[in-house]
This record gives sequence, structure tokens and C-alpha cells, in this order.
Amino acid sequence: MSKKKEQVLDVNLFKRLTVYIKPYKGVFFGVLIAVILLAIFTAAIPYITQQAIDQNIAQQKEQDFLYYIIAMLVLLLFQTVCQLLFIYYAGWLGQSVVKDVRVRLFNHILGFKMKYYDNSSVGVLITRAVTDMERIADIFGEGLFMIFRDLLTMLVVSSVMVYMNWKLSLIVFLMLPLVLYATRLFQKYMKRAFEEVRTEVSNLNSFVQERLTGMKILQLFTREDTEYKKFKEINERHKKGWLKTVWYNSIFFPIAELSSSITIGLIAWYGGLNAVMNDTASLGDLTAFIMMIPMLFRPLRQIADKFNTFQMGMVAANRVFKVLDTTSQIDNSGTEEATNFKGDIAFEKVHFSYVDNEEVLKGISLNVKAGQTVAIVGATGAGKSTIINLLNRFYDINSGVIKVDGIDIKTLTLQSLRKQIAVVLQDVFLFADTILNNITLNDTNITQSQVEQAAKDIGIHEFIMSLPNGYQYNVKERGVMLSSGQRQLISFLRAYVTNPSILVLDEATSSIDSHSEQLIQTATDKITQNRTSIIIAHRLATIKKADTIIVMDAGEIVEQGTHEELLAKQSGYYKNLYEVQFLKKEELA
Repeated sequence: MSKKKEQVLDVNLFKRLTVYIKPYKGVFFGVLIAVILLAIFTAAIPYITQQAIDQNIAQQKEQDFLYYIIAMLVLLLFQTVCQLLFIYYAGWLGQSVVKDVRVRLFNHILGFKMKYYDNSSVGVLITRAVTDMERIADIFGEGLFMIFRDLLTMLVVSSVMVYMNWKLSLIVFLMLPLVLYATRLFQKYMKRAFEEVRTEVSNLNSFVQERLTGMKILQLFTREDTEYKKFKEINERHKKGWLKTVWYNSIFFPIAELSSSITIGLIAWYGGLNAVMNDTASLGDLTAFIMMIPMLFRPLRQIADKFNTFQMGMVAANRVFKVLDTTSQIDNSGTEEATNFKGDIAFEKVHFSYVDNEEVLKGISLNVKAGQTVAIVGATGAGKSTIINLLNRFYDINSGVIKVDGIDIKTLTLQSLRKQIAVVLQDVFLFADTILNNITLNDTNITQSQVEQAAKDIGIHEFIMSLPNGYQYNVKERGVMLSSGQRQLISFLRAYVTNPSILVLDEATSSIDSHSEQLIQTATDKITQNRTSIIIAHRLATIKKADTIIVMDAGEIVEQGTHEELLAKQSGYYKNLYEVQFLKKEELA
């Protein structure tokens, strides 16, 4: 294992994390002051006890005894107040820092290329944004300040011990190296164990998330037993990872406790003999030392325990920063703002590949005039959906140019470009929210009256009003309360209400009822009027109405023209596709 891997504390990582404390440095220093006061109050109580015993109890004097009692009560009160402020504001600081890191992480994730999501596990990203964030909060709430408090308490208590009786202090300090060495070993092995635990937690989250999302497929193909066995294996690895931490704890804490008990025994023996025989140690010294030994050894145990928390937080922070360091954003260096496109679209010798050396588009060139409806047809994998993805700059092309109204889309800001293009996908995604919010996507510039008017324009207002609570109907997660046809209608309205300059439709109407299909056809006719529309065509009616049909095969445009022009070509690709695929579908319908 490399030296870097063996480091108990990654200083650079910790420095990077502390940058997020700067907005809250007032609270940070306030917590530090509370820590310092706690250490002083903690050590002062045994000292006052020693004075009370030696000056009053041992000598059977009542004078000034009440003052010692009052002083102890005042110290206990201050200690309680400092403890309350310390715990609350340390936790507050941790949650505030995590809030800022989480917001930055989510904002960073929002800008990732689609390729990043193609290759990443959703479960892992959820772990980073939720579980790992809570571990980072613990660095401040239960780790860093707790460790500092315990170290400072040990330093102050040790100083008081030496001041009171250096001979007794020597006995205590002789036992410390054993506990310190055990603590160091414990920290090193716990770091490894927690890295393993975080890995297994991510694996478990990913597995569960994917299986819950795909539960219908698992049940359709009766894969419950197989997936159950896989889950047991992953869960077993997760358990073993945690058991390592339990094992290290079960070794360390008894050793620390035994060391503390042995030290108390030695102090009682040696101090007692000195108190009786040569008066080099007083009864007050003996009592104070018995009180202070737990104050010295307990922080050592707590430091090891809190270091576990701190280490888990640092491992989590490392994983989160790896996501933040990921450079998977689309180049958004364009400065021009796209406003109200006319709708001329041009692809000029565009090459593109999702995977290196496996081209999906092989130098295609096409022109779409403003206001035209263009249908793209072709076999699965021909590159139809890729054209949609590239027009919206979900991916960057390898070479070539894509222009809208004669402007290279790379010179436009991403947000302004995408605002001018509305997309209705084949796989409609709806959020667990109301129909209204799924249409507006919480855009405050779009009012409910505008949505209702748009719904009337494309003929689906009555359908929405027939649902319980109308536009306030909650469609639940992924829109499960609606049929596939109804979800498609909502997606049409979502696109139409933004009044886009360019419309892109992945027009899928398979497996929906005839009534929904008729509504979708009406909606399609309405929203494509007077705007440039690119449609991945699945239905013959759409193809016939298109101004131009682009026929694709294996990443190339093999034919283009009107429906009649392409059918006139003997042995043409489109004619064959039409007879085999589209005509058969219409006959079956």
C-alpha cells in the first residue's frame, strides 16, 4: 500500500474542506472558545476538590469550606452552559457547511454531460449527495471539535497534575505511551475499514436503487430468487465491512479501559503509601488524581472513537470531492444569447461517437428550412435519436458544425439554446408532483391560466379536468398514476407551453389506446404549426405530412425527399422500409 494511502489524515483534503468554514468563521471561533473554557472548567473542578479536602476536610476546619462548594457549583454551571453551546453550534456549523457543499455538488451534477450519466451509477451519486454528506457534517459536529476538546482537556489536566504532584504524574504518564500506541494502530486500521465500508454502502445503494426501478422487469421474468441471492451476497460483504470496525473497537476499548484501571490502582497504592508514610502526597492529591485519571484516559478513548467519525467523514469528503473534480461539463464558453430562432438548421459533415473509435454519425450533412416539418426514419441504431441529442448539445460532436439560423450552436450559451428547443421524448419522465408543476417545471413565468389555454389549444384540457383535482392531480413517482398515452399528452403540453422556436418529437405511440392516439395526433398537428419540427417518425400519418423525410442507415443519410419522391425510387431504402415496417403497422392498426 502506498504511503499516501497509509496517511491517517489527508492534510490537503482537510484544507480544502475548511474553505467552506470561512462564511461561518464567527461561529467557528465561538466554538473554539467554548472548547477552551470547557477544558479549563473540567481541570479546575478536581483542583478545587483537592483544596477543599486538604484545607478543610483533612484538617477538620469549617472556615472557607462553603466558598469551595460555591466555586464548584459555579464551575459546574459554566461547564454545563459551555457544553450546551459547544454541542449545538458545532452541529450547526457541520450542517451549514454540508448545506453549502451539497448545493455546490448538485449544481455541479446538473451540468454533467449525458455521457457521464451513461457511465455512472445513480445509486452511487445518491450516496454521494445524501449519505456521504451526513458523514461530512459529522466531521464538525462529532469529530473535529470533539477531538480538539479532548486533546485540550488532556493537556490542561496533565499540566494541573504536574503542578499538584509531579511524582504521581510520572506514574500516570508512564502508562500513556501504551494507550497512545494502541490508539495510533487503531486509527490506521479503522481508516482502511471505513474505506471498505463506504465502498460497500455505495454498491448496496446502487443495487437496491436499480432493482426497485426495474421491479416490473424482475417480476415479469421471475428473477426474484436470483436477485435475492445477489442482494444477500452484497449485504454479506457490507456486514463484513462493518464487522471489521466492530472487531477493532472490541480490541481497542478494553485495552484503554484496562490501562485506566491499572493506573488508578497504581496511584491508589503509591499515593496511599506516600500519604501515610512520608506525607509527600496528601489525601487531596490522591482524590484529585483519581478524579483526573479518567479525564486523561477517557479522552484518549473518545479521541479514537471520534476519530472513527472524523475518518468516515474524510473518506466521504474524498468521494464527494472526486465528483466535484470531475470535468464532464459541456463546453459552455458561448457568449451569444439565442432569442426567437427562425428555425433554419444545418448539420455540416458532423461526426460523432459515444465510444471512442465507434462512430454513430459518419459525417452527415442536412438542411432544415425554417417552418418545415422533417421526419427522420431508419432502423434501430441508425443515429436518429443522436441527432436530437446533438442539437441540444447533450453531447459534443467530434468534428463538423451544427448551425441554427447560420450560427454555430457552440457560440450560444447552453441555457439560451435549450430554451429555444422543446423536446418530447419517447420515454416520458414525470416527477412525483402535480400535473401543473410537471408542465411548468416550476417556472414562475408560466401561469396556470396560460397552461389551461395551451391545453385547450391542443385539445387535452378536458382530459386533464377529468382527473381528480384536475391540474393539481399528483401523478406520483415517474407518473405511475397515468397511462403511457396520458403521460405522452402531458409531455406534449409541457413542450407547447414554452412556445419553442424548434420542436423535436420522438413520436412514439405504440401500446396506447386509440383515443389517446387521436389526441396525440391532434396535439402533434397543433404544436408543429408554423415552427421548425424534427420528428423521429414511428407512424405513417406523420411521415406523409412531413415536408421532408430523411432516411438514415448506420450513421449515414442514405436518402431524403418527400414521401412520394422516395416511394418513386425503385429498390430504394425508404420504399423497402415503408413496405416492410410502416405499411404493415398501419394495416395492423
